[in-house]
Amino acid sequence: MPRYALLVEYDGAPFAGWQRQKDQPSVQGAIEAALAKLEPRDHTIAAAGRTDAGVHATGQVAHCDLARDWDPFRLSEALNYHLKPDPVAILKAAQVDDDWHARFSAIERQYLFKLITRRAPLTVEAGQMWRVNHALDLDAMREGANYLLGEHDFTTFRSTICQAKSPVKTLDSLRIEAHPRPYGTEYHFHVRARSFLHNQVRSFVGTLERVGAGAWRPEDVKAALAARDRAACGPVSPPMGLYLARVGYPDDPFA
Repeated sequence: MPRYALLVEYDGAPFAGWQRQKDQPSVQGAIEAALAKLEPRDHTIAAAGRTDAGVHATGQVAHCDLARDWDPFRLSEALNYHLKPDPVAILKAAQVDDDWHARFSAIERQYLFKLITRRAPLTVEAGQMWRVNHALDLDAMREGANYLLGEHDFTTFRSTICQAKSPVKTLDSLRIEAHPRPYGTEYHFHVRARSFLHNQVRSFVGTLERVGAGAWRPEDVKAALAARDRAACGPVSPPMGLYLARVGYPDDPFA
């Protein structure tokens, strides 16, 4: 059976997350239902990462095994037709080796978190970023973020229901950009690592927001990390600002 990699974009707002669930809509369930329209049978796809309810993706990757030899372009077009009206799009499909795996073949994942500071509620961009109604200190947040780089025990920034075998991860990059807007400032948190713990990125952003607001000092992030205690973490940011932006592989199947 030929194996295909799928580059997937979705708005996570109407879904209970990536993973298929019995009584709730999921991104995985939507794609598997579309595959069943092309080849009528049960389908199980695997993804590079399981995003939570409300989390978006502009670069999720999944793979599926099909009976037919599909032209990749026609496969993506057919899936997009059957995915309507769900806010899920197959940006590209590519045939890959039988042992290629969307999750286990990946060597890095990149997340983007969008936060905006403005007094007025969001309308057009509601559900696409986290709004806070106070100013943030960019330099302080960057100073706090520096303490998180490298290999650490990230127990403090790990959900209590995380199923990872070890809390030790290596954070390769945490870059924060500020983009002034007519009404407030939009902040982008770019986070890169081989793999992440459950809620790790949202825990980082929620904690760094407290630093930017002046409620924490930058060095408090270092102390929280060293505590290895979930209770030492700042508030966890909401899911609507988080995007799985890119998954890296030794050889990009979509190049």
